[in-house]
Amino acid sequence: MAPRMRVITDNDYAGDPDGLFQLAHLLLSPSVDVRAVIGSHLRAEDPFDPSPITATKARAAADVVVDLLGLTGRVTTLEGSNTALADRFTPIRSAAAEAIVAEAMRESDLPLYVTLGAGLTELASAYLLEPRIAERLTAVWIGGPEHPGLAVAPPRAGGPEVSEYNLRIDVTAAQVVFDSPIPLWQVPRDAYRQAIMSVAELETRVRPHGAIGEHLVASLEAVNKMAAGHGFDFGEVYILGDSPLVLLTALQSSFEPDPSSSRYVTLSAPTIDDDGRYVARPDGRWIRVYTHLDLRLMLEDMVAKLARHAAAPKEPA
Repeated sequence: MAPRMRVITDNDYAGDPDGLFQLAHLLLSPSVDVRAVIGSHLRAEDPFDPSPITATKARAAADVVVDLLGLTGRVTTLEGSNTALADRFTPIRSAAAEAIVAEAMRESDLPLYVTLGAGLTELASAYLLEPRIAERLTAVWIGGPEHPGLAVAPPRAGGPEVSEYNLRIDVTAAQVVFDSPIPLWQVPRDAYRQAIMSVAELETRVRPHGAIGEHLVASLEAVNKMAAGHGFDFGEVYILGDSPLVLLTALQSSFEPDPSSSRYVTLSAPTIDDDGRYVARPDGRWIRVYTHLDLRLMLEDMVAKLARHAAAPKEPA
């Protein structure tokens, strides 16, 4: 199967392990030419990892997944910035931001998607370095709170302060991207919270599929153990909130390629204030905001690809 699109995927792989599931699923998808995997930073003093080098660790975590899939040397991993933007006008020059610029400006017959499962630091920096990339890629972002009139925030989501995790990583970068002309497909919190698998499903349908299956489920168990140490119980499900990045790219329809089995609305892009809240902008450019996701296709395809990979003959070392 020949690739139908190019993808640069950016995620905080040192944080919530749902990004590791997304990465493994994407790398096992033959319709995608993965041009780079970017490890991005967490929020400063994040409970997942309060260290100042979370982008460095994210790249290392991505390298483990690449290795377990037997793709070492064939997939480029890069380290993003370890800090958020200082202001809306100054990019952080990194190998990751420069790779986005280079790939966007490279001539190709294949469309380019930049998928983002955490903050928007690298994409914002790339745009500030070279604004022309806005005409040459589509950004797909997991992040942002519920839009007024479309959904309500979950219980105990927080008060007037910034309450959505990925937006909170770098509010300034989100301001840059929302104020830019970059085509944006947003999967806000109400949508990405739909992407749930039960612990029983993970144990019986993911864990058995080789070293990568074991690694993915063990990573979730480590988070559950950490949370239990702080008196928090995840219950018997886990939200694989980054997996829609694969659904909306690799799993587009055959004819007139598009994520035809998921639903979205088009909205005038709001501005984002310094507290991370939407401010209505009726004359803004249009963005897609996904409201319902084809979870059957997304989760069944992930499980099937893990099973196929585990069953495939392995090349001699």
